[in-house]
Amino acid sequence: MQTSATSKKIATFALYADVIIEGGLDTPLEYGITEELAKELQEGMRVLVPVRGSKRKGIALHIKKTPTYKKVLPIAEVLEKDWIAKDLLKLMQWMHSYYAAPYRKLFKLFTPSSIRSSVGDKLITMISLTKTKKETLELAQKFAAKHPSQSKILEALLKSDKPLSQTELLDVTKVSKAPIASLHKKNLITIDKRKVDRSILYESPHFQTKPKTLNDEQKVAYDKILESLHKNEHKTHLIHGVTGSGKTEIYMQAIAKVREEGGAALMLVPEIALTTQMIERFKARFNEPIAIYHHKLSDGEKIDMWKKLKSGEMQIMLGARSAVFCPIKNLKLIIVDEEHESSYKQQEETPCYHAKDVAIMRAYLTKATVALGTATPSIESYYKAKAGKYTLTNLEKRASSANLPKVHVINMLSEKEQSQRGCMLSNKLLTAIKKRVEIGEQVMLFLNRRGFNSFLLCADCAEPIQCPHCDVSLTYHKKQNHLKCHYCSYILSPPPRECPSCRKPTLEYKGIGTEQVESILNRVFPGIRTLRMDADTTSKKGSHEKLYKQFKSGKADVLIGTQMIAKGFHFPSVTLVGVLNADAGLNIPNFRAEENLFQLLAQVSGRAGRGPLDGEVFIQSYMVEHDLFTYLKTEDYRGFYEKEIKVRKLFVYPPYTHLARLVIKGPDPKKAKYLAELYHKGLVQGLGSDYLIMPVIEEGIFKIKDKYHFTLHLKGPSMREVSSVILKIQEKYPIRAPYVLLIDIDA
Repeated sequence: MQTSATSKKIATFALYADVIIEGGLDTPLEYGITEELAKELQEGMRVLVPVRGSKRKGIALHIKKTPTYKKVLPIAEVLEKDWIAKDLLKLMQWMHSYYAAPYRKLFKLFTPSSIRSSVGDKLITMISLTKTKKETLELAQKFAAKHPSQSKILEALLKSDKPLSQTELLDVTKVSKAPIASLHKKNLITIDKRKVDRSILYESPHFQTKPKTLNDEQKVAYDKILESLHKNEHKTHLIHGVTGSGKTEIYMQAIAKVREEGGAALMLVPEIALTTQMIERFKARFNEPIAIYHHKLSDGEKIDMWKKLKSGEMQIMLGARSAVFCPIKNLKLIIVDEEHESSYKQQEETPCYHAKDVAIMRAYLTKATVALGTATPSIESYYKAKAGKYTLTNLEKRASSANLPKVHVINMLSEKEQSQRGCMLSNKLLTAIKKRVEIGEQVMLFLNRRGFNSFLLCADCAEPIQCPHCDVSLTYHKKQNHLKCHYCSYILSPPPRECPSCRKPTLEYKGIGTEQVESILNRVFPGIRTLRMDADTTSKKGSHEKLYKQFKSGKADVLIGTQMIAKGFHFPSVTLVGVLNADAGLNIPNFRAEENLFQLLAQVSGRAGRGPLDGEVFIQSYMVEHDLFTYLKTEDYRGFYEKEIKVRKLFVYPPYTHLARLVIKGPDPKKAKYLAELYHKGLVQGLGSDYLIMPVIEEGIFKIKDKYHFTLHLKGPSMREVSSVILKIQEKYPIRAPYVLLIDIDA
């Protein structure tokens, strides 16, 4: 349809659409929708549009009746109708306005590159016999003299009750592909290409576990969740239960109810390592495959799993934080296990979303129920529960007959005076380890620092060996005999023998890491069996699962690990937990430092005595009088909360306000600071007196990966208003590579 506008004819359209271009601009572009396309085009569909003389793929974000611009080009065609579901599209729009996130960044979360790449199906070559077994046997005997390779292939197929893949066949027979081709030409074998399912699915075993009888406390929590499900209303439940109180059993029974009624369920866990344990429990309970999603999956695995979720074939899902964006159909229940965990917060790149908050918003959009579970709720969550925004249920006792572990806080100052071994492991802890291992029980040791030594220091000029690309010291790894940066992965091998600054051979290794703890234990207790779980030992795919199964099956006496061992593991034979260097978390300049340390130590303490055997926890500290340890001894979360909430109120920190942090980083510190000052000025002008905007300062670690970091903090009543102002500043002063803007809302 054509109309006249001034002296030129400008095309008008039945409708108009804002389209997000894949890998394109931060903001959507406007296009026209012809009358023919208007009959089928809906928001969330994948389309093909003209951009600067070429055709690009994108998503129809918003369809409207009137255009913003006078002249627009038409959408070329609809590519895929079922691309992003409407609830996920609304979630994307909410994240854009709340986290000030560019649509091109959000696009990567909701449709990862592996999904957009259109990687084809994985095909495998399968080979089967065309003749009867009797005929094939005669031919194999006939070929034995002149065509031995062909005879071997026929014999291998005769021995198998089913067709063999070409890879299996070549492996068994040790022949080349040529005889296979010859047999195919003679019509003695059939070659088929079959699709391989790459999705990580775990079929239920033959023997299934039955639901356990819930105790009175568990039943109250379960009934509250069921009430929300049956009313088909959005509600968030906070299950505050001591470690070992049976929260997972409540989750599984709630999921079973959802599945009975035809709905789908998603469970988020904070660590990939925990999925292994949870998978075992889920596959033994549910008579259907379980979908798994996390960043370590291959592109093919992600694609196949994605397709099954979109089709509704998969209805129970376990995953880390990014699983909250998966296209699960008819989602009725979202569970966020260990809801307090900082790993649910994306901090490395925009959007700096919190998976818990995104899960609650997704549930709100679909009228689904949310269950948050933890022994140590975040201060904000517990505050909301006490204010009635969340439904609170308390589980005060462990689900089985198990008792809470006895907590001992060891004064390392007095140990240092008595010990000759550098006081890394106290005499009390070593004695306890020996006792537990001798009677066949297991031990977990927690130290939140990997490597052998923390740094290599010059004793003369007191200068550590630093990373040339980051403002951090290099960590020594003894096994590889190199120094490594844990920020950019720079490696210095072998370590220098003299100080680069003063050129003197006065270098000394300082600090302790998990690798050294393992070495000390093996020296003190010859023959002790140890396993180490940290970023160094779990870098390979499947390593989490391997280590978990080894320790669970009793193939090691002691598991030494960093933060990843503190989160939700259930090992019935672990009766002793040791925490080394517990004070490190108190020295961090962050208002959440005490909260984070209390949660971490309470969680790692909760790994002890989860079975029929009583447990003990030894926490080594140089600050034994600190009141945090008093609350830990009795697992008194409420006492800790009451003390902490008063401090938050006094200094006007969350939950009494909201915080945001902007970081601008780049190769030139002068330009990076100039850009940060521009944003500071824009925020001061755009926000009212209700907001406190701090000056631009250098980040704690000023240089990382050859980029200099400048930051500014602000606090105020509404992050949506802050994000609105930031988006306007971005339009005026866009940050372009190699400079990067990181926007951390609810920092």
